[in-house]
Amino acid sequence: MDQNAEIIANAIKASLNIIEQDREKEIISRRFGLAGPKETLEQIGEMLSITRERVRQLEKAILIRLRIAAEEAKIPELTVAEKLLIRNLTEMGRFARISRLADKIYGQPTPEEIANLEFLGDISANLTIIDESDKHHASIGIAEYGDAKTVRHKIEEIVAVIKAHKAPLTLDELDGKLDYEHPDHIQAIASISKLLATLNGLIGLAKWPAVNPKNIRDKIFVVLETKKEPMHFSDIAKAIAASNFKRKNVTIQAIHNELIKDSRFVLIGRGIYALSNWGYYKGTVSDVINKILSDSPTPLTREEVVKQVLKHRQVKETTILLNLQNKQLFKKVGKNSYTIAQK
Repeated sequence: MDQNAEIIANAIKASLNIIEQDREKEIISRRFGLAGPKETLEQIGEMLSITRERVRQLEKAILIRLRIAAEEAKIPELTVAEKLLIRNLTEMGRFARISRLADKIYGQPTPEEIANLEFLGDISANLTIIDESDKHHASIGIAEYGDAKTVRHKIEEIVAVIKAHKAPLTLDELDGKLDYEHPDHIQAIASISKLLATLNGLIGLAKWPAVNPKNIRDKIFVVLETKKEPMHFSDIAKAIAASNFKRKNVTIQAIHNELIKDSRFVLIGRGIYALSNWGYYKGTVSDVINKILSDSPTPLTREEVVKQVLKHRQVKETTILLNLQNKQLFKKVGKNSYTIAQK
């Protein structure tokens, strides 16, 4: 057994030994999932032939006894485990999801090992537990830096700042708007919230595709927005495969299909796509020439047309000149200037 795992196991064993009655040990073990899946009050009550309310009362009383024993340093093994957890939490920004702390300590934790940390955090006077909810991940932190209520308030503060900005922020930008000792502490607190998500160094609302893309189109958008320049659809596929998206096994054909369907993406060359919010718009080379000439108050020279088209399309110069010869659409005026035929 790994040394860290052994320290945690010893603390669990010593803590349970404080409980005198086997029935009470069974209740705690089953409620926290220390030796199997977590069980409800009803399930434990049926197993022990007692009411749900009686199980709740016993659980509450046992935990109070354990917390008092822990506070009075009557469980030396727990004190050793606390030092291990606090050392790791300090490196993680003082607070962390229990699952992530378990990853750091165990490597590839089992559900029971994750439950071990939750149990120790619950009875320790030096640790804080933030319960799982619709808004928060089950998390653990160093009690010296805030109880569960304080942490929830800090999360609300971060969410409010991001909402007011109306766009994702970098950690440094958030640090400039909040009063924390170190940006890592902001990152740690933000990671507890289910309302927030982080991607490519940006923190934003979980409902925003820029930090939490849920489908192929959103992932394409994030890739292009991060690259900040047009990309071939095959390169977009490679970028998604190399990303840290949750689901990234998509085919090149699927990506190409989504690029065609979504108005956010504009074909500007052979297989090359850009974002419409960069100023690109859909259409053929002739359409682009038409718009450029229509928007110009005066005729444009051939060189000026080519220069402006190349800002919107990655095509050969000869392709532009060939389209410019379409007399039904464009009219040559003077020696080397053009306007649209309607003009």
